[in-house]
Amino acid sequence: MGKKRVVTTEDKAGAKAQPAKANAKKRVDSGILYVQSTYNNTLVLLTDKKGNALMQSSAGALGFKGAKKGTPFAAAKVGETLAEKAMNIGVKEIEVIVKGVGSGRESAIRGFISKGINITNIKDETPVPHNGPKPKKPRRV
Repeated sequence: MGKKRVVTTEDKAGAKAQPAKANAKKRVDSGILYVQSTYNNTLVLLTDKKGNALMQSSAGALGFKGAKKGTPFAAAKVGETLAEKAMNIGVKEIEVIVKGVGSGRESAIRGFISKGINITNIKDETPVPHNGPKPKKPRRV
């Protein structure tokens, strides 16, 4: 078996118990919202002006599965939930950077606007290939 341990709690006169602090997040008044919209999912990330990530969400994280993750409805829900979290830390205005060609590009931003946060500018950084992949060689018969 093993030795039994007896734990005693003693109240020390010199030590004071400190109250537990609530999870105090830093207050941010403006930030950058990154929206990555693919055919299969929509990812939204909120950062401060320096680029430090504050919070993120996606359609998959909200419980959408399969083909429903790529829908505009799911993207709008992602924008709304992230906007509610952003309002709790004091965000009042954001810049938006959109990347990708999915159907949730615009609706994620609209979901964010619906909660009353101002958008200063929207920038599209969708990667565009200049030449594309090398074509297949012709078949020799």
